[in-house]
Amino acid sequence: MATVASNSGAPNPGASSSQRYNRNRRSQLAIWWQEIDRTTLVLVLILMAIGAVAVAAGSPASARRLSTSAEKLSQLHFFYLHMRWQIIGLIAMFWASTLTKDNARRFGILLGGAMLVALVLVPLVGSEVNGAKRWLRFGISLQPSEFLKCGFPILLAWILSWRARDPNIPVVGICFGLMGLLGALLMLQPDFGSTMLFSGAFLVLILLSGIELKRIGMFFGAGIAGLVLMYFTYDNGRNRIDNFLFGGTAFDQVDLAQRTILNGGWTGLGFWMGTRKLALPEAHTDYIFSVIGEEFGLLACMIIVMVYLAILTRVILRLVEEEDLFTVLAASGFAAQFGGQAFINILVNLQLFPSKGMTLPLISYGGSSTVAMCLSMGLLLAVTRRNPFIKREKFSLRAIGESQ
Repeated sequence: MATVASNSGAPNPGASSSQRYNRNRRSQLAIWWQEIDRTTLVLVLILMAIGAVAVAAGSPASARRLSTSAEKLSQLHFFYLHMRWQIIGLIAMFWASTLTKDNARRFGILLGGAMLVALVLVPLVGSEVNGAKRWLRFGISLQPSEFLKCGFPILLAWILSWRARDPNIPVVGICFGLMGLLGALLMLQPDFGSTMLFSGAFLVLILLSGIELKRIGMFFGAGIAGLVLMYFTYDNGRNRIDNFLFGGTAFDQVDLAQRTILNGGWTGLGFWMGTRKLALPEAHTDYIFSVIGEEFGLLACMIIVMVYLAILTRVILRLVEEEDLFTVLAASGFAAQFGGQAFINILVNLQLFPSKGMTLPLISYGGSSTVAMCLSMGLLLAVTRRNPFIKREKFSLRAIGESQ
């Protein structure tokens, strides 16, 4: 009888604590595997694999540009570093994806609040690189705006979901105040690209929360006023907009990126066969999409775009039958940030958007950016976890509007 009970999975009083821990751990992993969105996870891993190959292709160009007479960097210098950051990012992503929805919410709120405090410190004690203060250095280098992407959608979704409990709480006003503070802190660095990205995610969440059309108009008006103010006060931003609208020299970064991406034709020149990438600044980060185009062809670029679209489509389909407002808002915010950053980077490489200095998510080389993006995707997987055997009512935007 004891053998039968043990084989049937019944508790065994004689089992050691380590055996009970291992059994419990296997049970938790089985539940995680059932509840996780495996399709999104696989697509994310595909992008990271593409990123490893792409950084290996772009590393020689950047290593050659950054080598000096005193120190000559290996051609795969940035590839080796990128693999280390990817390993850390994978650990962060898998850890975050195992969190319950409540724990993911708590972690996101704490992280978002901590990064807002860190952004306050950046203008005071931050390190300046190329005329911008965006990093804190306390033994390690930290870019708070990157890790804020992990908590910002959760923080906003949590505030906006208060209205479901008490319609009288001015959640929209609180969120507008928070976004105004964030925009001011980012422009003090200055970081116009991140300001635009966070503003876009903010707009998506506000629209999904059922904001009145009058307030949407006010948001767009404030955005236009901020853009005009930036144009006349931020020299770097004004120069990039002028070059985009009126054309620059043949040696502008965006022009070099377009020439590089078109040099490979449809099928590319082959791995490490690119030549124009050698003149391209930041070939392993901001302009890695152009390196992919030159060495692997426009068809490879189209496949990457399709993978990004597949991730966004999958998130949307995952939310169609979701009844929890917080989940819908948080996941939509993560998707907006992820998709917005990806397509801004791609459009810059195609000379269809002013240069913004944004990396290509999960593909470009990066330290803080790689780990933060992996952590964001892990939190996205955590908040969208659900029991596949429970039927749910479909989420309705109309119901949100009627409840308000």
